[in-house]
Amino acid sequence: MTSRRCFLAGMAGVAAPAILRGATMSSRERVDAVLRGDDVDRPPFSFWHHFLDKDKAAEAHARVTLEFHRKFRTDLVKVMSDYDYQSSQPANPFARQIRALEIIRDGMAGDAYFIETVFNPYKVAENLSSPAAVRWQIANEPQKLLDTLEAIAGAEANHTLRAAQAGAAGIFLAIANAEPQVMTEAEYAKFSEPFDRMVLRAADGLPLNTLHLHGDKVYLERFWKGWPAVAINYSTFTTGVPMAEARAKFSGVLMGGLDEVNYRKLTTDDLKRQWQTAQRQVGRGFILTPGCSVPNDSTDAELARLPDLLGA
Repeated sequence: MTSRRCFLAGMAGVAAPAILRGATMSSRERVDAVLRGDDVDRPPFSFWHHFLDKDKAAEAHARVTLEFHRKFRTDLVKVMSDYDYQSSQPANPFARQIRALEIIRDGMAGDAYFIETVFNPYKVAENLSSPAAVRWQIANEPQKLLDTLEAIAGAEANHTLRAAQAGAAGIFLAIANAEPQVMTEAEYAKFSEPFDRMVLRAADGLPLNTLHLHGDKVYLERFWKGWPAVAINYSTFTTGVPMAEARAKFSGVLMGGLDEVNYRKLTTDDLKRQWQTAQRQVGRGFILTPGCSVPNDSTDAELARLPDLLGA
């Protein structure tokens, strides 16, 4: 990882590589080239939204994931993970999700990499109680909360190991509480960062571990350096932080560039403009994605504009 990051750091000031004529690479080859800092025929791309299938069987969840990938020809499959956390099963807290990953692996047959979404322990704690209840514990029962978060992190680390065994090329660690609307930076450092790192360390060595930094006032400066992640995904549109600034501070792979909030309204020209702006600012080490989920009610026609533009 170190050598890759050093290489990408050296490329940070290089202009975006020219897009080669015609699609000549497979999805895996395209992503591998980005990880190496090499030229690509076009940027690998992905997008995603929630399928709202948390009450369905693993087979149904896997089927809709595979259908989405095949229909829109994504280069990287970001698997959604909306099943409830099973606190009574710390060795396998998302058993249905693991079964879905196994089916996705077999169905894809190596066609493209897939990464597993993991919501960080703080978010799981909120889901198990409520945001207000967790805030109350910070003020009144901090040690009890720390113990709970450590237990959740341990269970999620177990899930991460199982996801890797099921073929995931990394985890997409979603962090939605590192912003002032939720907690102070000092609170994040105490009540979230140690446990976020614990989960991410369980995925150490996987090629596509990604930090998803969610929010419009994220403490981005905490994440540019020192995390065992190959890639960072954040929203340049909600944060107002251009990808050029991110590239100047982060030497790994940057995933983003597309406006997820207004995605349904984006014309082909809008998409092309956003793609080319991000590509120019980032240079090599770039995967074209939205900054977060696109709207769940996006139509097939709206979603298809991007792969059609890229010639996927």
